[in-house]
Amino acid sequence: MNYIFLNLKRFDIQPEHGGINTLAPMATWASTIASALNEGLESRATLVRDCGFAAFFPEAHLLAAAEATPPSGLLRIGCQGVHHADVAKGGNFGAFTSLRTASAAKELGCSWTLIGHSEERACKAEMMKLAGADDESIARATNELLNRELRCAARAGLKIVYCVGEKAEELPDRVKVLTRQIREGLAGMDPSKIVLAYEPIWAIGPGKTPPTAEQIASIAAEIKKIAPCPLVYGGGLKKENAASIGAIADLDGGLIALTRFSGAIGFYPDEYLEIVDAYCQGRGAAGGKA
Repeated sequence: MNYIFLNLKRFDIQPEHGGINTLAPMATWASTIASALNEGLESRATLVRDCGFAAFFPEAHLLAAAEATPPSGLLRIGCQGVHHADVAKGGNFGAFTSLRTASAAKELGCSWTLIGHSEERACKAEMMKLAGADDESIARATNELLNRELRCAARAGLKIVYCVGEKAEELPDRVKVLTRQIREGLAGMDPSKIVLAYEPIWAIGPGKTPPTAEQIASIAAEIKKIAPCPLVYGGGLKKENAASIGAIADLDGGLIALTRFSGAIGFYPDEYLEIVDAYCQGRGAAGGKA
């Protein structure tokens, strides 16, 4: 099985407010994207027959995205994270103001969730730094909180993408960092039911040099030794690298963020489908791994 994920971040903000949404008005933004992706994927059903697709929407758009996604379609809707605690029969009935629980995400129409994205890890780390925690304490506590989120998501019946990755200063200890994130994060979990997403944090952002296909293949092989999970490349699947990533034997897909990185930057459904095409062609050229 291969997976192609889409993390829409905050592309729902209009340009006049600092965002990059030029696709549709706010009320129809999510349904416009979900409908376009569903139609495009259905038209490629033969090409993408062994792929699973999920799009992670900002919370305000989950209902509209789910309503525009037919149960029989190829696309599934996900949320960009869940809280580390949840409601329970006979337990806490929901004192989680401002926090999205896994059960709430399920009720909103999600079947997937994204956990441990580098931006989420950075947010947790910033809070702990302000409290005076040292690096060791931050790493341990972050992995513990993410593990709680994973457990809540699994109990709610959500499928999970768990993100791991190293920062520039952690490159010399890459294997140690990734091993810790995976083992502590997945403690008590069935690894076969988790999809890992590898994010090379050191290579993400303007002016950064992305890893080559050879580097990605090498890192993917290292991660596969740590845990027997499906693994996708979370550093940005795009037209320029989709075919080469599709050809990497130890990878099972990728995560798309932007589709256009210059000019009118942002996400565009037709360009997303071009990335899917390129990935599937690369996978097919490498022997059609499933």
